[in-house]
Amino acid sequence: MKITFLPLVALLLFFTACNAQKSNTAKNTDVQRISDYLSGKDYSQYQEATFAGGCFWCTEASFERIEGVVDVISGYAGGDVEYPTYYQVADGKTKYAEAIQIYYDPAVITYEQLLDVFFVAHDPTTLNRQGPDIGPQYRSAIFYKTQEELATAKKVIEQVNASDAYKKKIVTQLNPYEEFWTAEGYHQDYYEHNPGNPYIQRISRPKVEKVMKTFKDQLKPKYKKEMKP
Repeated sequence: MKITFLPLVALLLFFTACNAQKSNTAKNTDVQRISDYLSGKDYSQYQEATFAGGCFWCTEASFERIEGVVDVISGYAGGDVEYPTYYQVADGKTKYAEAIQIYYDPAVITYEQLLDVFFVAHDPTTLNRQGPDIGPQYRSAIFYKTQEELATAKKVIEQVNASDAYKKKIVTQLNPYEEFWTAEGYHQDYYEHNPGNPYIQRISRPKVEKVMKTFKDQLKPKYKKEMKP
């Protein structure tokens, strides 16, 4: 029998996920199509953006703080299996990436501005990896819905590559949007509900704070109050 010693962060991730699931058994934890998840909500006046940038706990919280963002939903995109579960996706063999679906008011914020936030909220130069999270399920990807979104994504990538933001080139995938599955209930707003979680403190919070600092003028009022003078 081969014995594998997992890094400390990996162990924390494993026990975090397990404990989160156990402590939220009373919630609706079913994976759903986004259309079913939003049944009863009228988001027709808003536009959508679908991004993958590593752990969705981090990216969801980052975008929730931006003015003009109405809702951010954690889930799975880029695969071809119906009703994928968190543990199937974490296994790295479903082709899915942990992703977020953003609903935003185009009168307040543009798709291009969302992309600006996206390229700060994670490291788009690491292939199939975000910090301690390794595998294709943590890849950087943009799931575009129109040719205009694709053109905008290409333009922003060129701009970031030409800047000194990162030492390496961007490896973000540009994929046509096909389907988005909402993650289990305990993943939604995980950052807000579990501030003491070790992963949130060590990995997520620095990313969220980086976004808040970089886009301090675009924060929702309640989050501007959290900013240090």
